[in-house]
Amino acid sequence: MEKYDVIGDIHGCFKEMEELLQELGYSVSEKSIAHPDSRIPVFLGDLTDRGPASVKVLTQVCNWILAGHALYCPGNHCDKLYRYFQGRNVQLKNGLETTVTELEQLPLKNRKAISNQFKKVYEQSPLYLVLDQGSLVVAHAGIRPDMIGEKNKRVKTFVLYGDITGETLPDGRPVRRDWASNYPSNSHIIYGHTPVKTARKVGKTFNIDTGCVFGGSLTAFRWPELTIVSVDSHQPYASERFHLYN
Repeated sequence: MEKYDVIGDIHGCFKEMEELLQELGYSVSEKSIAHPDSRIPVFLGDLTDRGPASVKVLTQVCNWILAGHALYCPGNHCDKLYRYFQGRNVQLKNGLETTVTELEQLPLKNRKAISNQFKKVYEQSPLYLVLDQGSLVVAHAGIRPDMIGEKNKRVKTFVLYGDITGETLPDGRPVRRDWASNYPSNSHIIYGHTPVKTARKVGKTFNIDTGCVFGGSLTAFRWPELTIVSVDSHQPYASERFHLYN
């Protein structure tokens, strides 16, 4: 049985990523990441935006993925960054503006190298990861059990944004259904996207986006142990950014 550490939304929090990986027992360099027990880190998307060191996180994690040392599936912020690097007309808001500001401070040669590296990673990465013969599924915003095995536009929207209704909250965030409570799963589904103050377990699903960039913590889910490891954030605390379930 493979051993995995699924790591929640980093959002440019490089220091916290380093601390979490150290807590998990990894040896890390710019080009490689390794664990004495042959564990594999799995990044569930949203590497960049809002935090203080998005380019550093992006470069290092992409190095590890391309070297075959880590696994990854994209989040909605990753998808938007990919479209930005393609030269498409995307709005510089909701955190992307912080990543673009970092990029614009670099020489053009470096920016192109980062763009090419990330586009390569994004294009080779699956919408979601099915691991350990289907016992473990990793998707950025989650996935309904009946969607596992499918790859289409409907599934892409779900894994990037969650079970959205099309409505918006007063602050502009989309209204999302609580899919984890509505669709019991035989697989363990690990996801993030919606910040919660502590990792949320519903049946065999775990939301591990504990809002590091909003002053919460950065969290990993360990497989097959089914345990949670977190390190505290160094960012200012913003309680209004955390989702409260009914």
